[in-house]
Amino acid sequence: MAELGLNPILDPKVWATVPFHFWSVVFFFLGCIVGSFLNVCIHRLPLGQSIVSPPSHCPHCKYSIPWFLNMPLFTWLYLRGRCRNCGARISLRYFLVELLTGTVFLSCWLAFGRQSVWLPLVYAVFLSGLIVATFIDFEHFIIPDEVTVGGVVAGFICSFLLPELHRTSSLSESLKQSALGVAVGAGLIYTILRVGKFFFGREKLPLPDGAKVVFGETSLHLPGKEVPYGELLYRDSDVIVLHARTLELVDRCYQDVRVRLTRAKLEIGEEEFDPETVLHMEASGAEIVLPREAMGLGDVKFMAAIGAFLGWQAVLFSLVVSSLIGSLVGITLVLTRRRALSSRLPYGPYIALAAGVWIFAGPQLVDWYKAVIGAAIGIGPR
Repeated sequence: MAELGLNPILDPKVWATVPFHFWSVVFFFLGCIVGSFLNVCIHRLPLGQSIVSPPSHCPHCKYSIPWFLNMPLFTWLYLRGRCRNCGARISLRYFLVELLTGTVFLSCWLAFGRQSVWLPLVYAVFLSGLIVATFIDFEHFIIPDEVTVGGVVAGFICSFLLPELHRTSSLSESLKQSALGVAVGAGLIYTILRVGKFFFGREKLPLPDGAKVVFGETSLHLPGKEVPYGELLYRDSDVIVLHARTLELVDRCYQDVRVRLTRAKLEIGEEEFDPETVLHMEASGAEIVLPREAMGLGDVKFMAAIGAFLGWQAVLFSLVVSSLIGSLVGITLVLTRRRALSSRLPYGPYIALAAGVWIFAGPQLVDWYKAVIGAAIGIGPR
């Protein structure tokens, strides 16, 4: 970044004139401030709202929060998690995101601050994007394009300005690694998505002769069990399909008709309805097809953004490690008799966690794994 004239300012030798851990404290509090902004992003991006205007306010009473009540960490503790104006609860998430972001900024400085000033800053910004993606995905099962597509663009720019992101001093090599990371990230995950959707994206349940399927107000009643719609239709692309021999609504009946239900629309033959207006429906048929999907297109773009910042090796590492994390979570939920919860957990947070592991320990883990495999098959160093 010497071309930008910023190198003298951010020269590690200049920063070294101040004790290293003074900057540790600075990075932590800077991270907490950034975390406060991330909370705005987490709340507003899924709602399509501006993250700039209006200023911070209580979502319940719209009270505009003054600067002295908008101090990261301290304000939430001082107000005991409540709005000063109306007394409504302020989610613990706000405090946790600020603390997590502060810890991430501090960790980046401790890990990379002796090498460079830019490197911990860029890694901290990248990890901030992962935090936003994780919390939004947990709550809304989406990762906004502002995070994914914006992350791809930001990854290219940072790779141009800081080749050290890809462990090289060559600008052309850095851009090559970034582009390759995008291609591998998007291409690999998209392939997995399409193959998985083809083989595992639908669950066909045969229905006993004479059995009724009841579409209730909040859940689907199948023979022997009841499944809340929240467990089936938590993505916009999820759809329940049934070829009904008979179909009964409150005010009409159908025979031999195809039924498709999504979060936004109910199709009965050629007719379309708002699902909110159809509170009860009974049908009979030979089988019903329920949605089942591990990843969505948001995960494709998310992995592309990771590749843009970290390169193709990080993409492969994140894919493998996120699968291991997902498996461990799934096994834990099965053992604790909460298996149904595993189907409602998004995959994006696993990817984000794996990418974070890559930044702090990924290459070392890969080298360790190679050494273990090499020793096991007798080709290790002698």
